[in-house]
Amino acid sequence: MGAVVMDPGALTLVLGAGRALDRAALLLANALLGNPGTAPGLEVLLGGLRLRFVTASAVAVTGAEGMVQLNGAEVPLNQPVRVAPGSVLDFGPALFGIRYYLAVQGGIEPGLEPLRAGDSLAFGRPAGANPVVANPAVAEPHSHLARRAPDPGRPIVVRVDPGPQAGEFDADSWHRLTNEPWTLSPDSDRVGARLLGRPLAPHRTQARTQVAASQGLVAGAVQVPPSGLPHICLADHPATGNHPVIAVVQDADLDLLAQARPGQAVHLLG
Repeated sequence: MGAVVMDPGALTLVLGAGRALDRAALLLANALLGNPGTAPGLEVLLGGLRLRFVTASAVAVTGAEGMVQLNGAEVPLNQPVRVAPGSVLDFGPALFGIRYYLAVQGGIEPGLEPLRAGDSLAFGRPAGANPVVANPAVAEPHSHLARRAPDPGRPIVVRVDPGPQAGEFDADSWHRLTNEPWTLSPDSDRVGARLLGRPLAPHRTQARTQVAASQGLVAGAVQVPPSGLPHICLADHPATGNHPVIAVVQDADLDLLAQARPGQAVHLLG
């Protein structure tokens, strides 16, 4: 056993880099501890998570920014920190961004369901003999991964390329998609980022596209459903869909959407 969940917060998942919405944040957290990039960690939505450690370890918290405390003392973000047996780690509300990432030295045994109070977390075996001691220099080889969580008062800007059905929309639709303001909908989740704004007018061939056979979807695909409001596929998107894909968010910018808050402005730069 490694730790016990005292409070799971709004939503906490055990997942690997392949399912993390902010892949760079989890990759950085693992790198700070000497874990493989594939080691599972915790994705903590908004905060509220409280863990009691049964065994000694070392941890790193990245992603969202807020007050994270170990036994009542503030924990530095983006740095490895030693944790003693019996210690309690508390995640306060996220002030910038919305998803914290917690890595534990040796990784966390994977799980599929959201954590619940009373759940036990098992840790893997560390690669080294001793836990990492907090040292800012450890982050230097991975400093290109570090970034501040986005300011909720500033727009999220992501670059897009034309999608497979971009040609079935007129030039005005593309211009509006990439120039008019959009706002992240409160209905957004791990499946997709839903945008609010002035709906795109369907092209005259769009009705035919929507009843065509389902096509494969990739993370970042910008679908246009009948409502005309774009929907950006995220990590838990379905494998196929039958709405036209007007654009695809560039992979390098996709992680930014993981930290966008409902109501925050989103600009698609094409």
